[in-house]
Amino acid sequence: MREPILSAIARQKLVVILRGLPREKLLDTLGALADGGVQLVEITFAADGRISDADTAKSIALAAEQFDGKLLVGAGTVLTEAQAALAKSAGAGFLLSPNTDPAVISKTRELGMVSIPGAFTPTEAQNAHAAGADIVKLFPASVLGSGYIKALRAPLSQLSLMAVGGIDLDNMAAYLAAGACSVGIGSNIVSQTRVEEGDFEAIRALAKQYAACAKGEPYVPAH
Repeated sequence: MREPILSAIARQKLVVILRGLPREKLLDTLGALADGGVQLVEITFAADGRISDADTAKSIALAAEQFDGKLLVGAGTVLTEAQAALAKSAGAGFLLSPNTDPAVISKTRELGMVSIPGAFTPTEAQNAHAAGADIVKLFPASVLGSGYIKALRAPLSQLSLMAVGGIDLDNMAAYLAAGACSVGIGSNIVSQTRVEEGDFEAIRALAKQYAACAKGEPYVPAH
């Protein structure tokens, strides 16, 4: 399963992040994303425990079952080895974290999943790579800007970097041009307001825009 996911990330260059999504809205949201051309989605664990890990796993399982063949489903905010194992059992194929934990990276690889831990500094990014990360999630990317990715990859050209945090239609192309292999987008596509209001058409339209932009098609801002 690892190679198809890595190939999809390299081709699609876009992972959509779903955080705190009510399960009754999940399938409609996923349908809108798939219709908009998204191929990879990440359902996050809640670090504050507001949503239990078991409930998050149920959402991952529902997504993986209902959209098998249409979407590749991963888990986000994976902070422990137990969460990694739970995500795997639910059907996740890739894991993202906001931090670098060698034990979680090792467990992810042991389970046959794609590992995408988070890092911010050159030392963290290289440590994540050395621990077995497939891709290093640069987070929060917008704090340092797209130029940081270009600067980071000059001495550390072996790194594959996913830019996450503050990426939108206006700056996505700059991050990809600077050397990011992909980007992660959350509320700029799947916002709490759009989900609560059931505005799945807006989610579909945004997904289509972001998917096209990630593939290099020109984005013309609305005036």
